[in-house]
Amino acid sequence: MILETERLILAPLTVEDAPLIYPFLSDAEVMSNLDQEPIEDPDEVASRVAAQVEEMNAGDAAYWAVRHASGAFLGYCEFIDIDKRHDRAELRFVIDRESWGQGFGSEAVSALLAHAASEGLKSLVASVHVGDNRAERLLEKLGFKAAGYLKGAVHRDGERRDRRLYGLEL
Repeated sequence: MILETERLILAPLTVEDAPLIYPFLSDAEVMSNLDQEPIEDPDEVASRVAAQVEEMNAGDAAYWAVRHASGAFLGYCEFIDIDKRHDRAELRFVIDRESWGQGFGSEAVSALLAHAASEGLKSLVASVHVGDNRAERLLEKLGFKAAGYLKGAVHRDGERRDRRLYGLEL
């Protein structure tokens, strides 16, 4: 399903989007608050995107490419671990570093929240690395509440990192 906002178009991810996603996944600053290190191999990104498309086709996840109305690729958003029995999923999002601070993340996630509610989801969870203040502010602005703290949940760059969980009832 294609979602549209005032400035954005969110369309289901396709394998053709892999070259557009590669710059995000290879950017150390963008990846600094994600669970994995940057991916230097474009073929690995292409394989990952192909697997995500398969997950979507199976109904286990939903991935959207986020584009500006002008057509510029701005990032991607996703619902993973969709649990139809309990009507819940995990939300994740990544916006182009050059577009940070312009409200695109908030606009894209707001569209996803409305879509999730219309699809019958009742609750969402999101997790962020402690210290990712932009993501935490965005989630709180959209009504997510801090729901837990995972000490040392991620092993990244030779250290253990903490993660904060956020929840939202739709």
